[in-house]
Amino acid sequence: MKLIRYFFLSMTLALTLPAVTVADVELCNIFTDHMVLQRNQQNPVWGWDAPGTKVKVTIKDQKHEATADANGRWQVKLSSMKAGGPFVLKISGSSDVTIQDILVGEVWVCSGQSNMAFTVGSSTDADLEALTAKYPHIRHIRVPNRASQKHERNFDGAWTVCSPETVKSYTGVGYFFGLKIHQALGVPVGLINNSWGGSAAEAWVRRDILEKDERYTKLMKRWTDIEETYNHEKAVQNYQEQLKKWQAAVKKAKAENKPVPRRPRAPRNQLTGNHRPANLYGGCLYPIIGYGIKGTIWYQGESNASRAYQYRHLFPLMIQNWRDDWKQGDFSFYWVSLADFRREAPQPGESSWAELREAQTMTLALPNTGEAIITDLGEADDIHPRNKRDVGRRLARLALVQDYGYKIVSRSPRYLSHTIKDGKVTIKFQDVGDGLDTFDVREPIGLTIAGEDKKFVKAQGKILSGDTLLVWSDQVKNPVAVRYAWADNPVCNLQNRTALPVTPFRTDDWPGITINAN
Repeated sequence: MKLIRYFFLSMTLALTLPAVTVADVELCNIFTDHMVLQRNQQNPVWGWDAPGTKVKVTIKDQKHEATADANGRWQVKLSSMKAGGPFVLKISGSSDVTIQDILVGEVWVCSGQSNMAFTVGSSTDADLEALTAKYPHIRHIRVPNRASQKHERNFDGAWTVCSPETVKSYTGVGYFFGLKIHQALGVPVGLINNSWGGSAAEAWVRRDILEKDERYTKLMKRWTDIEETYNHEKAVQNYQEQLKKWQAAVKKAKAENKPVPRRPRAPRNQLTGNHRPANLYGGCLYPIIGYGIKGTIWYQGESNASRAYQYRHLFPLMIQNWRDDWKQGDFSFYWVSLADFRREAPQPGESSWAELREAQTMTLALPNTGEAIITDLGEADDIHPRNKRDVGRRLARLALVQDYGYKIVSRSPRYLSHTIKDGKVTIKFQDVGDGLDTFDVREPIGLTIAGEDKKFVKAQGKILSGDTLLVWSDQVKNPVAVRYAWADNPVCNLQNRTALPVTPFRTDDWPGITINAN
């Protein structure tokens, strides 16, 4: 009887007492084997465990402790470390985790759209680059493309060591940038690649920031309408019906020896795409926010070119949003100005791509910024120019000077001021480096000039000194404005003697073709 009473008592207690939570300590996947920590600054390390659990973190001679909060999140800050390694990071909570082969050096985020996502394996001389990519102190991690209106806490990914076998999957621009940093400084370099091809800038911005700014009222209204009405299942059904009709039309066209009609395009789910505001902030950026970094390199803008005037505010807004949420001050942010693309225009005209480049240049008003001009590296028929090596090197120049104190030429010459006298315009430039120069032929190419009628014609030019250019045209007796490289695919040849192209510019502020686009 005692045994029976004991059995029923045990069962009753088992059913009435609260269950004991069995948990494991979990880390964000930005912390894996082969990771790189940013040198010379405190570095947050975070993860999750059962609420109230004490978590111990050790690395080298450091010991830190934290307690998981009500949501299970814990965080410690590692003390500043000098470049070096490898080190081992140990985390002990409800379970133990050990992270091996950690280096300390320079960490950069590589973000944007497809030209940043473009891999080493698709770049020029991919075979040679892979053959020589024996740099075990360069590390790379890929954050997968994931769209989310929620702030995702983690992602699927892991750091890899640079080698001939791994490098082809790395971001091309990021790799060539990181390689120069590594070679110049002699320290490890970590590259965090969270780029997404075709992405719009607004997808990288926190939603509440866009919603409270009147500049984006129409943009957000357009998206709330889509969110309320878009039915992806219905769109797929419609596509399937169109596909059946197309298949029948193809069969008929072949039988009658007529041209085959174009295949209908499969629908993309707009709600899970890379244009919806905040989608990439939540899915691709938020999981890594707070990780110790030196700065960001950025290659994006093509998807916003039709709204270039809006980009004047949107791009710096995005940068400030990142800096504010990272809580690491005004970290360096360098970007690539749009390359030359599309057919060369025979006569001067308006250009949305020129207006987007102008918006990018205006963003230099923010501190700790810089841009790489590549109007000489594009391809008319390919929005993805394969020469990513020179793009990465031009970004590296900016970082080596601004972040690491090297004394080399780093910036493209930029328009500073102008004066008009006797039918000619004198242009003054800043950041000329070792002086103005031209490529291929002595005469400057790519200049246009206009009078009060605002009709631009091709202009002549002459370099007067290292920072001064004279511009004129016999067709315009009383000029009021000069433009340079103002086209989707400008034919231009001004540069400095380090072969950094002159930044496209205009001296006028006449309304552009994208001024009302939002």
